[in-house]
Amino acid sequence: MGAVAAHGEDGKVSQQGADHQLKDLDAGALFVLKSKGSWLHCGYHLTTSIVAPPLLSLPFAFTFLGWAAGVAFLLIGALVTFYSYNLLSLVLEHHAQKGNRQLRFRDMANQILGRKWGKYFVGPIQFMVCYGAVVACTLLGGQCMKTIYLMSKPEGPMKLYEFIIIFGCLMLILAQIPSFHSLRNINLVSLVLTLAYSACATGGSIHIGTSFKEPKDYSLHGDTQDRLFGIFNAIAIIATSYGNGIIPEIQATVAPPVKGKMFKGLCICYTVLSLTFFSVAISGYWAFGNNSEPLVISNFLADGQTLVPKWFVLMVNIFIILQLSAVAVVYLQPTNEVLENTFSDPKRKEFSARNVIPRAVSRSMSVIIATTIAAMLPFFGDINSLIGAFGFIPLDFVLPVVFFNLTFKPSKRSIVFWLNVTIAVVFSAVGVIAAVAAVRQIGLDAKTYRLFANV
Repeated sequence: MGAVAAHGEDGKVSQQGADHQLKDLDAGALFVLKSKGSWLHCGYHLTTSIVAPPLLSLPFAFTFLGWAAGVAFLLIGALVTFYSYNLLSLVLEHHAQKGNRQLRFRDMANQILGRKWGKYFVGPIQFMVCYGAVVACTLLGGQCMKTIYLMSKPEGPMKLYEFIIIFGCLMLILAQIPSFHSLRNINLVSLVLTLAYSACATGGSIHIGTSFKEPKDYSLHGDTQDRLFGIFNAIAIIATSYGNGIIPEIQATVAPPVKGKMFKGLCICYTVLSLTFFSVAISGYWAFGNNSEPLVISNFLADGQTLVPKWFVLMVNIFIILQLSAVAVVYLQPTNEVLENTFSDPKRKEFSARNVIPRAVSRSMSVIIATTIAAMLPFFGDINSLIGAFGFIPLDFVLPVVFFNLTFKPSKRSIVFWLNVTIAVVFSAVGVIAAVAAVRQIGLDAKTYRLFANV
């Protein structure tokens, strides 16, 4: 499935091999995961999928860790994910050069770990993570819209679920964009928006921190148990911020030969990531200390008053809403691929009535379900921490190093082998403990849960 015939020393794919690939592809791979992009487009996709509004939660994560541990875990997350994503890319390149290009995470699991792993572990976890990200983006988009509304009408009657529905309507339109490759220009705009609202969050934090000379508390509170669970909650937040879960699908959008293109795309992504993650985390925690909110821009409002100009808060929220729509549509792609594979006919043209009608109906239903979940469960942030622990840590920290060792079989005396084993063992343990911490937090917050709550 998804085979590419590679011929010649220069690694170029012959036209005959490319034609053979197109005949063998299923509808999901053929229509959604089109291999037409450059390394630059790859960089746009990677940046949108990783550098997203969850980075605004990093100052909040620091409240559980303090300065030294906060910066250390943020740096470790950057180094380990950059390393693991490159390993995953090398495994994909290796199989592509051997004439078996893998286009999906479950394809990798099927071939490297066995079909049961792909069907019952990797596939379901990836779907849960990606669809959970869509729900979370829809919820956050609705919350940002509500913030803008309350700035103009503090006593306005509209509820949170109404804004979530409005954001869902925007997603209904964007979800119809036919392929992952079609998002390249949207994701370029998304990259610019990320830099914009991160700069605003950093600038706003510094302005408030210097203008209001209130003492800041950076100490860690609570007993030993609370501190320990707080640390793992923070690790889950950081892991979710660095999470991707769709590296194979993104690499599938790159036109063959794929060699070296993913590394260039990751360099673009991690340049933007370094500029945004560290500036927002450090400035936000410096300005607000242990009063940092789960989204740092919430600290720009106090007792119904804005600590920065209203137009500034309005601008930041608009930037976030627009980027959230791009992030959500990126994380819809694995779902779109499954739907396309189920309901479309690869033997018919992509835009024939036979394929367009099922595509529009199935994608619309997917967005409607995600919007309904977001409106019903406005406390989804707690659940998302659990998804991050169960999903992003295995997919982005553990499986890449396992895939690399099983594929390339490095010597057991080599540093690479033992580094990979260490990463797999440590982050497997961290994932389990972070999941327990997330379940505990859900239990603590359960008394505030109410369907369709106007939070």
